[in-house]
Amino acid sequence: QVQLVESGGGLVQAGGSLRLSCAASGSVFGFIAMGWYRQVPGKQRELVARIFSGGDTNYADSVKGRFTISGDIAKNTVFLQMNSLEPEDTAVYYCNALLLQRNGNYWGQGTQVTVSS
Repeated sequence: QVQLVESGGGLVQAGGSLRLSCAASGSVFGFIAMGWYRQVPGKQRELVARIFSGGDTNYADSVKGRFTISGDIAKNTVFLQMNSLEPEDTAVYYCNALLLQRNGNYWGQGTQVTVSS
């Protein structure tokens, strides 16, 4: 089992910044990727950004140029720097870890990000 603990959410005004952190613990081996997803009520959870074990990253079009994912898979941590936040970024943000294990798709408990206009 793998546990993911997120931190860093909160309330910020439009144009502001937040930094989310996610730490993985437990049977942490065989990382494929770690990333961040977000979800608003009534909508499907969507990918925000992801970093692969080799260092490649990908982003949702809506956050390109504003958000940066970073981290050290070997240290089981990932960060999401969110700049120029917009009210449309308001959501619950979930950390995800994809591991080369049986049932190796893990989720954190989520952290609320609220951007006021």
